[in-house]
Amino acid sequence: MESNTPLLNLRKIESGDYPELAALMNLVFPDVGGAWPRMTIMDLIHQFPDGQLCIEDSGKIVGAALTIKVDYNRFSLSHTYTDIINEQNVIQHQASGDALYGLDVFVHPDYRGLRLGRRLYEARKELCRSSNLKAILAGGRIPGYHKVASELSVPEYIEKVKRKEIHDPILSFQLANDFDVKRLMKHYLPEDEKSRGYGTLLEWDNVFYEEDISSILDVEKNLVRLGLVQWQMRAMLSVEDLMDQAEFFVSSLSNYQADFALFPEFFNAPLMGLQTDQSSVEAIRFLSEFSDEIKERFSQMAVTYNINIIAGSMPVTKNERLYNVSYLLHRDGCIDEQFKIHITPHEEKDWVIDGGDKVKVFNTDAGRIGILICYDAEFPELGRMMAEQGLQILFVPFWTDTKNGYLRVRLCAQARAIENECYVAIGGSVGNLPRVDNVDIQYAQSAVFSPSDIYFPHDATITEASPNTEMIVFADIELDKLKYLNTEGSVTNLRHRRLDLYGGFTQPKKK
Repeated sequence: MESNTPLLNLRKIESGDYPELAALMNLVFPDVGGAWPRMTIMDLIHQFPDGQLCIEDSGKIVGAALTIKVDYNRFSLSHTYTDIINEQNVIQHQASGDALYGLDVFVHPDYRGLRLGRRLYEARKELCRSSNLKAILAGGRIPGYHKVASELSVPEYIEKVKRKEIHDPILSFQLANDFDVKRLMKHYLPEDEKSRGYGTLLEWDNVFYEEDISSILDVEKNLVRLGLVQWQMRAMLSVEDLMDQAEFFVSSLSNYQADFALFPEFFNAPLMGLQTDQSSVEAIRFLSEFSDEIKERFSQMAVTYNINIIAGSMPVTKNERLYNVSYLLHRDGCIDEQFKIHITPHEEKDWVIDGGDKVKVFNTDAGRIGILICYDAEFPELGRMMAEQGLQILFVPFWTDTKNGYLRVRLCAQARAIENECYVAIGGSVGNLPRVDNVDIQYAQSAVFSPSDIYFPHDATITEASPNTEMIVFADIELDKLKYLNTEGSVTNLRHRRLDLYGGFTQPKKK
């Protein structure tokens, strides 16, 4: 028995395909002139063969997409159909163009419902990405407009199509394929009576477009390896003792070619045990005396071991005030700092620590990163402020004593990953410090979280350590997946914020 299942094949259009292609165009476009002349199709194949695609079923062409390259700055403005195809049916292809222009996509009526048009659109998008072109532009017809032209203006019609109150056979399909209407073009195709001569200028942006790739060093890194140190709190005899332990982990992470090493909040707390009979305030200020030395040692390690280090956090005295500060030590020798913004009741009461007043996103050689120290991760406003600055990876060094305290950090970190469309890495400490007040017990399970969508693990957890065990864990993350999520995810949290309701926020930068 013969199967009725189509045997589909996507391929480039060849010169011998013209008779079939012309018959299909005549069938689909009888109201706007039907097939283009053979000369026009041959010219397209000759000038831009990669842009001319068809789908065949058992050797019969059942769908096609015709495409050229254009200058984005010219054709992202209003234009007419004759600017693309002149009156002599000559296509205005620009070999040096920085954008694709979709001429036509058409599918045999018997094959509609099989999403062949979507396949052709996806093939165009892949061509745009692989060619490092800025966008796909298209002048779109609105053939359903004539039915309601006496009742609705064209902008009203387009809005109703967007809201799915009206179905337009062309515009509805283009919107469903992630194109946005950028402007309305009058007299686009005057002979198109169904559209009353109007056209929509549609655009799909290539979020992976690189403005000027002049060398391999300019290419944005995609695959990034994170290394997390789940640090064992233990008695230390000196700063040297502490840094020897830290260097062991940095060296180990470097051997596995990690791009980042994350240490926990107050990982240097064991040094408080070097002095006895001190009050809590005296002990934390004593600890702060080592911070500059530790920072410099970590900076040397970052350069030596070729790894970016988030040095947990340390108490730092500035202008006689005490702060909780995380240092980012870049592997090129640069140093950045992030102050803890929200101070816990314990830090405020027992240690008299003050909060900072600014969150930053830092450019690194492996993505745009931010740091929120422990309690700060429980405040969504901070993560959102970072997302507006193009955050890709959020690091959360933490210290928690009990499991419920740990879960506050973990669950909020997962929320930050979802709502801000970024990766979040949390790193904490384990073990006990019997001789150190207020940092005597620890609970941690360090982990790396992703947004929750089809591009990522089913439980949105990329890796996690064993609870309460000293160890290092690795996670390989792909920054490109954030770009897909930001534009084509099942949900796009950043794009769908109601900025008309919550003022003071700006649109996020593209990742």
